[in-house]
Amino acid sequence: MTYTPNPPSVSQAMLRSIGLASMEELFADVPADVILNQPLNIGEAHSEIALRRHLQEMANKNINVDQFPCFLGAGAYDHYIPAVVEQMLWRSEFYTAYTPYQPELSQGILQAIFEYQTLICNLTGMDVSNASLYDAGTALAEACHVACEASRRSKIVVAGTVNPQYTHVLTSYSISGNTEIVTVAAPDGTADLDRMLKEIDKQTAAVIIQQPNFYGHLEDNIKILEQAVHKQKGLLIMCVDPISLAVLKSPAEWGADIVVGEGQSLGNNLSFGGPYLGFMASTKKYIRKLPGRIVGETVDLEGRRAFVLTLQAREQHIRREQALSNICSNQALNALTASIYLCSIGARGLRAIANRCHQLAVYARDEFLNKGLSMKYELPFFREFAVKVDNPAQMNKMLLENGIIGGYELEDSLLLAFTEKRTRAEIDKLAALLGGYNHD
Repeated sequence: MTYTPNPPSVSQAMLRSIGLASMEELFADVPADVILNQPLNIGEAHSEIALRRHLQEMANKNINVDQFPCFLGAGAYDHYIPAVVEQMLWRSEFYTAYTPYQPELSQGILQAIFEYQTLICNLTGMDVSNASLYDAGTALAEACHVACEASRRSKIVVAGTVNPQYTHVLTSYSISGNTEIVTVAAPDGTADLDRMLKEIDKQTAAVIIQQPNFYGHLEDNIKILEQAVHKQKGLLIMCVDPISLAVLKSPAEWGADIVVGEGQSLGNNLSFGGPYLGFMASTKKYIRKLPGRIVGETVDLEGRRAFVLTLQAREQHIRREQALSNICSNQALNALTASIYLCSIGARGLRAIANRCHQLAVYARDEFLNKGLSMKYELPFFREFAVKVDNPAQMNKMLLENGIIGGYELEDSLLLAFTEKRTRAEIDKLAALLGGYNHD
């Protein structure tokens, strides 16, 4: 059986136009054992009103951050998105073909990407940025590939405090590239400096450190690691939180060679897991090794400011045998969203948001301690930390029953995140529920 949204008369007309008499003839090359010989179980046709009602009923089965306050972080965060962001996304200047290879038709989106690259460089302090990658995990893996190509080495030393989802992607990438991934355990909530220093040698292409790390803590030994890896002529790769860069030292100040991170928190919805965008920036030395697109500024034949994709020898469609990556695209809409968000809130706004997040996290920490709870690690944090609980899964279930989306489940604790959307009343309720339940 076949399914087509066209009425039978239209289907027959289409078949006749290509010289066929039936759908069976159209799919004659499909093996009989994979053909479904019964109608699809998709139900009866609905009117538009009924279909909308049905889809809304299914959507209502999801619990979202508009219904309940969300304390779940671990790489994706419930930040407030100003109304101007969505309105600006609808402007016609940003409509373009999927791939902006014809600059005369794509100046709007090309300029937007150029501005995005500038904003990422301003945030990170680095010299150059690409037009974005799929997410932070792929950005980190691509950064390691750049490091291996640049150093002609294959060993990557990874702090155990890097987001495990990112390291999983990195491990998958390493299978085809014969890269040696050495993950140094971090039982105390920050990178184990002594063990990492022992792993750094003349075979090390790069060291990876995350700031703030996966547990929300601030790593304070980055400079020592930077000096150690550079002494061996390897690279320092930093994975960073863009919101935190409004108040923390920039990766450039730490001496990073390549910087990556997740840009979801820059005006992008959580969207139940994606699509997101990975940002990547580096020193000028590695501009020709960066994967994906880079938009450059030039002038047209009449001397007017214009934008084009530049340094395209990097891209697979230009010189496949010289391509350093199979990524020749970018998350243009998500990157555009990030640009609009950053431009609308400005530097002072971003700093205010970062400070608000930290202040709420400090307030929450104090409330938890007042309720008899304890932190998994007594370490400085930005907006996220782990609080000890007896049964994390059961605790999250209890919180959901009380109208709260809880945290990321660790073995003996919940990793909780605090954004500017949270209120003291919501935190008070969270602390009371966790404190009361954990001591029953």
